[in-house]
Amino acid sequence: MADTEDNCNGPRADPFEGSIGLRIGAIFIIWASSTAITLFPILTKRVSRFNIPASAFDFAKYFGSGVIIATAFIHLLDPGIDELSSPCLNSNFQNYPFALAFAMISLFLTFIVEFLAFRFGSSLANRLAYDPHSGGHHHASEHVTSGHNEKSSEEGALAKKESSDSAVDLEKDQLSLSAQAQEILGVVILEFGVVFHSFIIGITLGTTEQSGFVQLFIVIIFHQMFEGLGLGSRLAFLPLQMKTWIPTVGALTYGLVTPIGLAIGIGVRNTYNGDGATANYVTGIFDSFSAGILLYTGTVELLAHEFIFNDKMRKAPISKVIISIVEMMTGAGIMALLGKWA
Repeated sequence: MADTEDNCNGPRADPFEGSIGLRIGAIFIIWASSTAITLFPILTKRVSRFNIPASAFDFAKYFGSGVIIATAFIHLLDPGIDELSSPCLNSNFQNYPFALAFAMISLFLTFIVEFLAFRFGSSLANRLAYDPHSGGHHHASEHVTSGHNEKSSEEGALAKKESSDSAVDLEKDQLSLSAQAQEILGVVILEFGVVFHSFIIGITLGTTEQSGFVQLFIVIIFHQMFEGLGLGSRLAFLPLQMKTWIPTVGALTYGLVTPIGLAIGIGVRNTYNGDGATANYVTGIFDSFSAGILLYTGTVELLAHEFIFNDKMRKAPISKVIISIVEMMTGAGIMALLGKWA
């Protein structure tokens, strides 16, 4: 019993040195590979000379959607369950599925944040559109004076029709603005989930013993590249001005977090006990919360919006729909298979 308590609460029982050179090299390899693949959709979309076909971007988008969903289930929720059911934790954690509860709380919080942001975004768009000082649509009626009373009823009807058309156009503009704001927010939430998850992955790799380091390192390279492809394809198509640096900054941030986590893991590898109670609590809770975020983002923002609520997809030939679903399932299948090793 004492040995179990020491293993749960103390530092690593078997400090190791491992191959420091390989671990330091891994920092740069993961940084370069994940950054390059995440930036690829962003840069190729902006530089016309690359002339990348639209089907390639579609593949990256749908393949990445499958990767995100598999990451939530296989690479976050399952490890979260394992961490939060560890015998090192309080007995309450072994008698209740806290990992699933944290994922559910995170999912609902993500929904609430997005819903409120969507409402506030719509209100802001309405205020901007109806600002009486903006020279907007409402000014048309202000130019009607008593001197125009002689106008024919036909002209009045025409003016009324034009006003009606303007109101319809304005409403469409507001809906478009709100939809764009919602899409941007969805990608921001996605970025937060994958960045947080990637940081934890880096720490885990840095503290892994030498016997399992090489295998985990290889798997994480592919893991981060596939996840980066999914994120990069979403960043590339954000409804933003073409000159903005926001997508590029998002890609660079994603590329950096795993190497930063890896560097931290290398620094604390001899004092950090990955099987200890503190590590179980922290990693388990963070993995579970990240799983909830990616589950919401993957199913609502990616699946529902891309397939069910997307007019282009609803009107697309059935062959296009089938290809897109196969691409998504391929991404999910490959990412789920990687879960066998990491």
